[in-house]
Amino acid sequence: MRNRTIADSIIEALINAGVTRVYGIVGDSLNAILDAIRRSGKIEWIHVRHEEVAAFAAGADAEVTGSIAVCAGSSGPGNLHLINGLYDCHRSRIPVLAIAAHVPSHEIGSYYFQQTRPEKLFDDCSHYCEMITRADQMPRMVTMAIQHAVANRGVSVIVLPGDVAALTDETPVPENVFYGTKPMVRPSDDELRRLAEYLNNGKRIALLCGAGCAGAHEQLMQLCEKLQSPMVIALRGKEHLEYDNPYSVGLTGLIGYASGYHAMMDCDVLLMLGTDFPYGQFYPRKATILQVDIDPEHLGRRTPLTYGLCGDVKDTVESLLPLLTETHDSRFLEKCVAHYSGVRRELDSLAAGKPGRKPIHPQYLAKMVSDLAADDAVFTCDVGTPTLWAARYLEMNGKRRLLGSFNHGTMANALPQAIGAQVAIPDRQVVALAGDGGLSMLMGDLLTLKQHQLPVKIVVFNNSALSFVELEMKAAGYLETGTELVNPDFSTVAQALGIDGYRVEDPAELEEVVRRAFQNNGPALIDVVVNRQELSLPPKITLEQAHGFTLWMIRAVLNSRGNELIELAKTNLFR
Repeated sequence: MRNRTIADSIIEALINAGVTRVYGIVGDSLNAILDAIRRSGKIEWIHVRHEEVAAFAAGADAEVTGSIAVCAGSSGPGNLHLINGLYDCHRSRIPVLAIAAHVPSHEIGSYYFQQTRPEKLFDDCSHYCEMITRADQMPRMVTMAIQHAVANRGVSVIVLPGDVAALTDETPVPENVFYGTKPMVRPSDDELRRLAEYLNNGKRIALLCGAGCAGAHEQLMQLCEKLQSPMVIALRGKEHLEYDNPYSVGLTGLIGYASGYHAMMDCDVLLMLGTDFPYGQFYPRKATILQVDIDPEHLGRRTPLTYGLCGDVKDTVESLLPLLTETHDSRFLEKCVAHYSGVRRELDSLAAGKPGRKPIHPQYLAKMVSDLAADDAVFTCDVGTPTLWAARYLEMNGKRRLLGSFNHGTMANALPQAIGAQVAIPDRQVVALAGDGGLSMLMGDLLTLKQHQLPVKIVVFNNSALSFVELEMKAAGYLETGTELVNPDFSTVAQALGIDGYRVEDPAELEEVVRRAFQNNGPALIDVVVNRQELSLPPKITLEQAHGFTLWMIRAVLNSRGNELIELAKTNLFR
C-alpha cells in the first residue's frame, strides 16, 4: 500500500477548502503534487503555456467566484514566472495561493541547477511565504497560508522542495481548513457623528467611490440623494456603481471625463469611499477631504485628509445615514450631472463608423462589443487603450463584470484573466479586449483556449503600435520611438491554432462579424484594424502637456514626419 505524502496532505487540504482546480505547468519538482492531484480525482489541472498566465488566471478565477484560487510553478524559472501575475493579484486584493516548487532540500545553498530563493523573491508580493521542510509542519502550514490569503485578501506562497513533497505524512487533515469570516466593520459612534458633522455643514459635496463600494449600491444611492451629491467613480468601481445611477458624473483620472474632474475640483467637501485612487493631481486642493476605507493603511496616503475612518462602506453608510440632518441644495448636483450628460453625448458621437472609412475608430469597436455582448458577460481588458475604451464605452448593468490590471498596470493580462474567468464560470460569456502588444506578449496561451475548449471571445485592438505609450510621448514632447509593432494577421494565427478567426478592416462589416463571433460556441478571435492616431485626451490638460504636444508637432515636422500631423488631424477633426 502506498504511503500518504505531504503532497497528498496539501491536495486534501485544498479540496477541503473548496478548491477544484490548479493552474500551472508541470515540472519534475512538481511531480508529487501532480500525482496527488491525479489520484484525488477531485481537482483539475489547468495546463497553461506560461506560468504568468497561471497566476493571472487564478486571480480572475478567485475574483469571479469570490473564493481562493491556486496556481503552481516548478523550481527556479517555473515559479519565478508566476511573480508578475502574483503581484497583480496581491495589489488587487485577490486571495490566491501559489505553490512554488523548489530544488531538492539537500541541495539548497549549493547553487544547484535552477536554484533561486523563492522565500525571498515572493516576499514583496505576498502576505505569507514560508517553506515546508518536514512532515510535522503539515497540514497547519497550508491552513495558515490559506487563512492569510483569505483574511488579508492577497497572495500566500508555499515553497515546497520536490523531495519534501514526497515525504510520508500521516497527520490527518481537518475538515475545516480555513475560516472565511465576514465581520461588520464600521467606525465608532463618535467617529460617525464627527463625519456627519462635516457632511451636514458641506454645501457642495462630491463622492469619489471605488471597488470597496461593491455591494453598497443601494446605500450609496440613498447617500447621494440625502447629500444631493454627484458621484465620481474610480475605474475599479465602474462595474459596481455605474448602472442605475442618476448621480454618476463619470470617471476621473488619466482615462476619465472632464465632468468627473470638475465635480471633484469644484466641491467644498470630498468624501472618498472604498477607493485608493492614486493620482494626486486630480484631487482638490482647498476642499475638506474625508475618507472611509476598510484598510486603515490607505487613509491619507494619496492626498492630505481632514478626517479618515476605518470601515466597510456598506456598514458605514448604513450607520451614517440617520445622522445626516441638513437639507442640501441640489444646484451643484444638477450642474455636475448636466455637464456629464454633455460629455457623454460627445463621447457617444465619437463611437461611430462610416462604411469604407478606414481604419475603424476604436470607440466604435468598444461600443459595438458592449451592445452585442451578453447581459452577464465578463470583460477583461489589457492596459493602455483597451482599458481606456472599456472605461468609456462598456455599459455596466449590475450583472456584468470588468477585470483588468488596474492597480499593477501590466501588459498582457486580458487573455490570461479571460482564461481563469471562463474556467471558473463556463456558462457565462467571457470577452477579452486585447491590445495587439498585450496579446502578442503571451500569445502562446491561445493554445490553452484550444486545449481546454474555452469559448473565450478575443477582440484585438490592432493599431500596430503601443499607442497609449505613443500618446504619453507626444504629451511630453517626445517623438515616438520603439512603439511600432509589426503584426501578423491575428485572425490567421488563430485559425492556424484551430481557433475561429475573423479580421475586420471596414466599419460596415464590424457589427455582423462581432455578432457572428459572439454566437460561436467555441473560442474565437476578432482582429480589428483600428486607428493608430486616435487622441484620447485626459480630462485635465496641463500647461506642460500642451507645451509637450506642441514640441512634438514641431519635432515631427523637423524630422520629416509631417504626414503624422495630417493623419492626426484627419482622424480627430474630420469624422
